[in-house]
Amino acid sequence: MKTPVFALIDCNNFFVSCERIFRPDLEGKPVVVLSSNDGCVVARSNEAKALGIPMAAPAFKYRQIFHNHKVVQFSANFDLYGDISRRITEILATITPRIEIYSVDESFLDLSELQIADYRDWGQKIREIIWNWVGVPVSIGIAPSKTLAKLASDRGKKDAELEGVLNLVGVTDREKTYHLQVLPLQDVWGVGWRLAPKLRAEGIMNAHELSRLRPLHAQQLMGIHGRQLIAELNGISCYPLDNIGKLRHSIARTRTFGQDTNNLYALEAAIASFATQAAFRLRTSNQLTRRAAIFLTTSKHKPGYQRWTREVAFSVPTADTGQLITALIAELGKIYNPSYRYHRAGVMLWDFAPANMLQTDLLGLVNVGAHIRSTSRMSAIDNLNEKFGKHTLRFAAESLGTVWKPKYNLRSPRYTTNLDELPLLHILSD
Repeated sequence: MKTPVFALIDCNNFFVSCERIFRPDLEGKPVVVLSSNDGCVVARSNEAKALGIPMAAPAFKYRQIFHNHKVVQFSANFDLYGDISRRITEILATITPRIEIYSVDESFLDLSELQIADYRDWGQKIREIIWNWVGVPVSIGIAPSKTLAKLASDRGKKDAELEGVLNLVGVTDREKTYHLQVLPLQDVWGVGWRLAPKLRAEGIMNAHELSRLRPLHAQQLMGIHGRQLIAELNGISCYPLDNIGKLRHSIARTRTFGQDTNNLYALEAAIASFATQAAFRLRTSNQLTRRAAIFLTTSKHKPGYQRWTREVAFSVPTADTGQLITALIAELGKIYNPSYRYHRAGVMLWDFAPANMLQTDLLGLVNVGAHIRSTSRMSAIDNLNEKFGKHTLRFAAESLGTVWKPKYNLRSPRYTTNLDELPLLHILSD
């Protein structure tokens, strides 16, 4: 059996890097990307980090810093970021089909079946390909375990001498120890801010000290995850590549409104839109849901904060968008009160069943024919929207109102996904 070798490809400051593809004039300048309604910082360039702007910083608290240092701000452009992520994934999939898409800006590759003579040289070539073909800088960590690969990519990103690539396969104990010692405890994959205080109380301050912890003691402190984490830090692979993808146990779609509203039609449009998105994700995972819920809240920043939740159960599991919208809007009507101005809402689905295993009953309450028609209808809608663009076919309830929609006042054009937003070149003749 071949020794596992993993590579983690991590896009540097991904959202900012996507913006810089079409705005090369921003290279070397402080840039931040803001969340929905331009509320909080969700991505920062290295120059913005150097100004002391933290992740999740409320934009209104840093307006003076933005102004004084000419920080360029963007509203989140998720259509653009998702498309750039897809392009990078397609490049990685040509290297090996053994790939795990860990997040929008991170992917693990299993290199154990590839004939690679020099892992560092291989990593540099992959960086160059992604930069030349897409325009996004990446850091690459290569190691015999996923935890070490994650650590190595972090070091490759932060240590300029490594030029974006760190290989921990076949290195000396001294070199590996050095890289573990300089990694703060809270930056270890699987530790984070929740476990870090407990481990610091044990005198553990960095990744190397954590790796020396006795497995039994680690299990006592962190459960079985702790024992596995120690093994991973010592180069023993405990987490295999998840190249199929885990089935989701729940799906949620939530949003803070662009402005507080008590308009019932706008709330119905919001719930319908969230249900549509959640149902589509449910179908792409080949599952059906037995339960769904909605919630509404007022603003936490205003007096009299309130939150309401309503749940609905389906006697027959479903992934039909129309059925979900109908049921959830009915629940909305039971909690709606025009005297409140609502600030946030969401839809949640859970208690799933496989889409290809609908269970019938002896009493004949499960209408198999109706389920087959529903499945065919949803498949047709999905296919048409994939072919002609999102929202080509949509439910009328989604268009009842727009005041709930988040504000993207600073959003860049969706260069790669919207023809209407492509830059125009005007040539003037003499």
